[in-house]
Amino acid sequence: MLQVLVLGAAAGGGFPQWNSNNEASQRARRGDPLARPSSQSSVAVSADGDNWVLLNASPDLRQQINDNRPMHPRAGVRHSPIRAVVLTNGDVDHVTGLLTLRERHPLAVYATGRVLAVLRDNTIFNVLNPEFVDRRQIRLGEGFRPQSKEGEDLGVVITPFAVPGKVALYLEDDKAGDGNFGTVEEDTIALRIETGSSNGHGPRRFLYVPACAQPCDTLRTEMQGADLMMFDGTLWQDDEMRLQGAGSKTGRRMGHMSLSGPDGTLATFADSPVARKVFIHINNTNPILLADSPERAAVEQAGWEVAYDGMEITL
Repeated sequence: MLQVLVLGAAAGGGFPQWNSNNEASQRARRGDPLARPSSQSSVAVSADGDNWVLLNASPDLRQQINDNRPMHPRAGVRHSPIRAVVLTNGDVDHVTGLLTLRERHPLAVYATGRVLAVLRDNTIFNVLNPEFVDRRQIRLGEGFRPQSKEGEDLGVVITPFAVPGKVALYLEDDKAGDGNFGTVEEDTIALRIETGSSNGHGPRRFLYVPACAQPCDTLRTEMQGADLMMFDGTLWQDDEMRLQGAGSKTGRRMGHMSLSGPDGTLATFADSPVARKVFIHINNTNPILLADSPERAAVEQAGWEVAYDGMEITL
């Protein structure tokens, strides 16, 4: 068995974003049930329903823990079912939540050498007392079994693999040349999460791909036999932020595929072999956040779902 819990479905800033006044955000603030608010993206996985591994640590993590019963403390004066965190990149909306986990709680943090270096170089993360928090390096293409700080096996195997993307905004180097801002392979990774056979079924496979700039052969190979994929749903169209007056950057500039168009996710993965496909990391400008939008209808007609906070999937 593999349990997957969406703690946050939106991209950085959440939905509604704190300073967004577009129509969708207005509807969300009015409590429109067709414009459901979402916090910043993070997912939790568990093989037993008791011990959980976070996939990224959102700035909204404290509230996400409070909003989801499986994340609540259950024993003694201090407790948490969160035993480990795996980071897919060094983006602010994926690492800031680590600061919420600073209260002398045993924890293991897994990341590539690139991301561990970012944490090491930013001394604010030293509030994660090394007496209680282990930082453990993962390597592309090498599966590992996450363990708690105390060494308890958490029942899943995770394999990180690189996908096309971009270095975090605050780490960009304009002098790096080639227009890649100093991006290296470890700056954007996806995760294959697997668990053993249960209830007469074979191993379960979940692909977590919260950021991806374009399709690649590695991703297509990983999709074969996957039971579930949560994929980058940041923008509906590449220039939607410009069109809405919400920003100057395109999706390509930010390292994200768009959903629509001949080169978009819907067209690219129209014949995907994945059993269940879900968009996550959705920007506040993306109309698929509105349940009554034609874009949401197009997504659902293409066989995709839109993640929401509190979404639970058991494989």
